[in-house]
This record gives sequence, C-alpha cells and structure tokens, in this order.
Amino acid sequence: MKIGFDNEKYLRIQSEHIKERIAHFGNKLYLELGGKLFDDHHASRVLPGFEPDSKLRMLSQLSDRAEIVIVISAKDIEKNKVRNDLGITYDMDVLRLRDEFQKRGFLVSSVVITHYNGQSSADAFREKLERMDITAYYHYTIEGYPTNVALIDSDEGFGKNDYVVTTRPLVIVTAPGPGSGKMAVCLSQLYNENKRGIEAGYAKFETFPVWSLPLKHPVNIAYEAATADLNDVNMIDPFHLEAYGKTAINYNRDIEIFPVLNALFEGIYGENPYKSPTDMGVNMVGFCISDDEICSNASRDEIIRRYFTALNRFAQGDTAEDEVNKIRLLFNQAKIDVNYRKTVVAARARALETGVACSAIELEDGTIITATSSQLLGPSAALLLNAMKHLAGIGHEIKLIPQQFIEPVQHMKLNCLRGKNPRLHTDEVLVVLAVLSQYNDLCRKALDKLPALAGCQVHSTVMLGEVDHKIFKKLGVGLTCDPAKKR
Repeated sequence: MKIGFDNEKYLRIQSEHIKERIAHFGNKLYLELGGKLFDDHHASRVLPGFEPDSKLRMLSQLSDRAEIVIVISAKDIEKNKVRNDLGITYDMDVLRLRDEFQKRGFLVSSVVITHYNGQSSADAFREKLERMDITAYYHYTIEGYPTNVALIDSDEGFGKNDYVVTTRPLVIVTAPGPGSGKMAVCLSQLYNENKRGIEAGYAKFETFPVWSLPLKHPVNIAYEAATADLNDVNMIDPFHLEAYGKTAINYNRDIEIFPVLNALFEGIYGENPYKSPTDMGVNMVGFCISDDEICSNASRDEIIRRYFTALNRFAQGDTAEDEVNKIRLLFNQAKIDVNYRKTVVAARARALETGVACSAIELEDGTIITATSSQLLGPSAALLLNAMKHLAGIGHEIKLIPQQFIEPVQHMKLNCLRGKNPRLHTDEVLVVLAVLSQYNDLCRKALDKLPALAGCQVHSTVMLGEVDHKIFKKLGVGLTCDPAKKR
C-alpha cells in the first residue's frame, strides 16, 4: 500500500497539541472525542499510513494523565440501537469499549447515561453497571436544549445533572456512536466544576472534516460521503473567517450550534474562550499528510466505496434513496464517476463478456486480476486464488485445489448443513488451501502471498454475503459490490 500519511509525526504533534490545550485551561480539560478511537478504518482508508488505532496510540502517551468517561443515551438503550459495523447494541458496546480501553492501560472512571427521563431500560442498565462495579451517572433531558440557554445554564438545567467525579487533568469523553450527548456532558461538567470553584476547559477532538484542508479537497468530500445518512455538510467556518481572516473548514452542525455554545460559555465563564467552532478543535491530522496525491486518490476511491455501500443498503431496504443521491452529487464535486475505480470497469467488462458474476482486484503494482463464478467457486473465492497465484508466479492453468477436494465441502454444505449455494466462499477456500499447503508447495507459496493483498481494491458484479465481506475486511482489502442479487 502506498503511504501518504506520516503516522509517527501525527503521534508526536497531536499529543503535544493536546498537552498545550490542557495547560491553557489550568490543567483540567474535557476532551470530546468524535469518531472511532481504536478502529478508525475510514481514516486509514483516506489517509494511507494512518493506523486504525492511531488516536488510541497517541492518547496512550497521555494515559497517566487521562481518564475516560463513556456516554450512552437512554434513548438508544430503550430502542436497542445497534452499531451497523459491529452488529451489537450500544449498551453492549459500552462494555466492549470499557474492556478495550482497560486492556490498553486507560482508566475508565465512569459511564454517563444521558437523555434520562425515567426510562426503565436505562435503570436496568445502570443496575447492571453497578453490579459490575462500574460507576454510573444520570444526565437528564433538559427542555428546550440546546437553545433555552437560560434554563440550561442554571441549577434546573446542567445543575440538575449528576456531577461526574473525575481525578485526572485530561477527561476523554467518548461514546458508541453519534447523538449520545458527549458535548452536553462536557458542558454540564464545566458548569458544575465552575460552581465548585474548579477551573476546567473544553475541546473537541474530531478527525473530519480536516479544518486545514480546502473545502473541496477529496479527503473532506469523502467525509461527507461517509456521513451522507446524517446529512452532514462541510462548510467554511464563518466565525473563524470573521475573527482571523483565515479560511477553515467545519461542518454544519458545529457551525449552527456555535452561537448557542457561545452563550453557554459566557454564562459559565463570563466570556467565551473560543472565537469559532474551529478554535474548539485540536485536530492536527492535516499537517501530517506526506503525499497529497496518494491521499486524494484514496479518498476518491472511498467516495465510490461509500456510494456502492449506500446502493447495496438501498437495494436491501436499509436506507432511503436520499443517501444514494447525495453521494452521487458528491461525484461532481470530486470530478469522478464509478469508472474512476479500475476494478469496477474490469469486473463489469468481464461479466459482460462471460454472462456470469465476476470480480476484479487491483494489486499494489496496478495489475488487474479478474475471476468468474463457476459451479465450484463463487467469484470472490476464485478471485483470491487467482490473485495469490499471480503473486506467487504460479500459472493460471494450474488448479491449486483439485475438484475432488472441493466436492466433499459442497456435499457437507448442501446435504449436512442444508445450504442452497454449493459454491465455496472465501473462508472455505482459504481453509482448504491451508490444509493442502501442508502437503503441496504450490499451495504454500500461494498462501504465503495472502498478506500482500492488504490495501488492494476489489469489485464484484453481485452483492457478496456477510462472510465474504468479513474476510476481505480482515485482509485489509477495499471491497465494493454492484447491487445485483446473486443468481
């Protein structure tokens, strides 16, 4: 994978910048953490070289000064909201996040249940947390939030919330997903700290949009594509432009809420320490791009990937057509169409030629390998074999897995497991190949090339199943699919 991002520089300058912000507020900072902390695959796709756990590694340098507060909305508990990428509910993800943070040496001091209004499901979750010896707090629904500043900034507003006890200079406030109430928790704590005579500040750590890149930079357009379902829009920060005469990029929700935040800060501090929404951020990722062309190309690929993901979700009835249409409009801004993705062109051309489902992969050196569906193998399984053979210098005519080894697996799938599709999936092919590699040097050579697929791009002319998606994700392969059902 070609590298366009200096990850070591990022780890260094980002941690230093957060330390400076902590010192600026008298050694107590509430840091609202947007996005994913240790599995940020979007950032690693659009900024090749950015590791999915880079933010966590960076914050690990501050772990002795930091503690983590996890926020979950009572509304999300009540409706059993699920994380689409992991397939688990938000309340289960709170426990997962806590375990992951603790494994990495972080202090997770408490969980805050926001938007609380007497929900029995929230009460049950709090009881569960307390049985696990996890401190939990309630933050209540405030009528008229966030515009009713007079009520919010009073003892009947923020003052009514449980005071979250913290002991370290840096308090990282995170959540399973958006809309959990992270910012409100931070502001509530500022109010209650101020009442207790404790000086504390607030900052926002959100990777995208990248404030120091142009508005229509592909990295920022890719963020809009990623949040098309939330209807986020990147904008020039008018408050920053007015205050400093400089262009900075933010998104609509932060810009729209800033006048309210300004009033809340003035109520708490007497004045607002920030002149713009961009001022509140601490993100330094834009200064660590080492090759703009590589990151731009990766971002264009990501826009197309998001488009196909939305198309598939729409075909399955999981999203509205608005999401698809919005990303299609972003194509114009990025000056691309789906044919920019070489694997789309190759897979579709092969499908047109053969009349069956096909797939294509672009290897690191730009070589395009294709594969077709057959009675024995699905297009994705066949593609893995073809790609590994090419990388290992094995002739295409050589069959790594003889038919007599495939047929028993098909028999088991159809007759024992009562399946309907006899073709082997990617996981099944890899297992058979691994077994054969103990006895066959060619199979071993092919399997040794599997890690070389990381960072490669694949397109399939039919929607693939969950198993194939997971295998490609584990391999670090970028996958897109046409919204056609398997035949």
